[in-house]
Amino acid sequence: MKKTKSKVTTRRCRIGDIPELIECSRRIYADYPPEYTYTERQYEMQLKTFPDGQFVAVADGKIVGYATSIIVNIDDDYWYTVDEISGASTFSTHNPDGDTLYGADIGVHPDYRRRGIAMLLYKRRLGLLKRYNLRRMIGYGRIPGYKDYAGKMTAEQYVEAVLKGEIRDPALNAHLKAGYRVRKVQLDITVDFSSLNYSTYLELLNPDFDIAKKRISSANAPKQKARQIRVCAAQYSLRQIDRWEDFEKSVEFFVDTADGYHCHFLLFPEYLTYQLLSYLKGADMKMMVRELVALTDRYIEMFRRFAEKYNIYIIGGSHPVMRDGLIYNTAHLFTPSGNVYTQDKLHITPAERSAGGIQPGESIRIFNTPLSRIAIQVCYDIEFPEISRLLTLAGVEVIFVPFYTEEKKAYYRVRHCSQARAVENFIYVVMTGSVGNMRTEIGSFMSYSQAAILTPSDFSFPEKGVGGEADPNVEAVVVSDLALSSLAQQRHVATVRPLHDRRPDLYELTARSRIEIVKTE
Repeated sequence: MKKTKSKVTTRRCRIGDIPELIECSRRIYADYPPEYTYTERQYEMQLKTFPDGQFVAVADGKIVGYATSIIVNIDDDYWYTVDEISGASTFSTHNPDGDTLYGADIGVHPDYRRRGIAMLLYKRRLGLLKRYNLRRMIGYGRIPGYKDYAGKMTAEQYVEAVLKGEIRDPALNAHLKAGYRVRKVQLDITVDFSSLNYSTYLELLNPDFDIAKKRISSANAPKQKARQIRVCAAQYSLRQIDRWEDFEKSVEFFVDTADGYHCHFLLFPEYLTYQLLSYLKGADMKMMVRELVALTDRYIEMFRRFAEKYNIYIIGGSHPVMRDGLIYNTAHLFTPSGNVYTQDKLHITPAERSAGGIQPGESIRIFNTPLSRIAIQVCYDIEFPEISRLLTLAGVEVIFVPFYTEEKKAYYRVRHCSQARAVENFIYVVMTGSVGNMRTEIGSFMSYSQAAILTPSDFSFPEKGVGGEADPNVEAVVVSDLALSSLAQQRHVATVRPLHDRRPDLYELTARSRIEIVKTE
């Protein structure tokens, strides 16, 4: 006897559904790393913000599909990433006066596909268009089948072939069946490894939209703005000091300066705490490094206090730390909420190994802040293009590079590689080092630096790919505004498109262990 399929119903989501919702999402996106699954807290915020827009499909007494959505008011001249349009998945961007329903996510459990569940959920969304008198529904669609054609055809050519019926894509064909039309193909709007970070920008117009009523009810509804951050790089002088308090005053001077320029991020140089060696005692460099390790708690307490006091994100250069008896050169990110996150230096120079006993780190991290997705590559790390490309493919927008170089040739290695990473990945790179001369018990320290804020090289960016730079080898700061929303757009329309034009049919780049996506608070 043929088994009867169970009935499927749809309804609004409830708070009690969230644990099941998370489990269903993990099955749907089994090809995604675990950190990409929405957390219970995120689902709670989504449901609280716009309960009318969240639906689930139920069969056999369990959740087998879901659809989430919000109302937005966006400017079609800009390209918005998923984080921008969704408020980093919190739905804080929901605007009841907007004219667009953004279909944030829709999925069906693998065991229940080909039963029309997606269409039932789409009908719920279409009901919102009528109920709220919205002009349209938009979404970003996956094209997971493209990975089998990449290099042999562009993403645009692939989508066109799907539209003509020459190729079938499981995600795009489902969107087309729902009534969406493809407005454009975009890169890096979202991180989607199965689609090589490509997505379709989808639109479904509401035939019943009453523009006159919308103008009356939403005459002053503001458009969602494009993102921009202001960054500051501190070109710090390693002058002689006599005690810790002198160091703290010098550091706070730069934090106060960055705050005076209304900066969101402040970068200090690698081995910032080397300045303390001017009064510490030790017979050799290894002993001196251990003296610095002993001051780690004081270093962290100082920067945490400054980040909270001035409400600024601080990359506190780097400082030697000890874990399990081994010493690492570790960069620290301090947030305005008082949290601390770290990134070890991954590639260690011969001098660091021999003189300081520094060990290489293992983890590659992206810090997903409310303002931008950033990473930290410490000095020598930026000279290895594989890491920067992996970070870019995982969604990074800005790489901060604290460095320590003693003379020009070493500096230009870091500078030229930083510029190359900005150009080849269409990202921003912020770099700074220390300047000045300093005597210690174990010898003299010399520094050379020219802090710089580097950009891609195309018509929408500065002519030389330099957003700003300090005068060389003097104590200074350099400040620049970085337009983040334009990065994804320019990757698509620029004169050359290095991320679009990669040849994964000829070569590939994979990380041995997954890149950690750290959601900062």
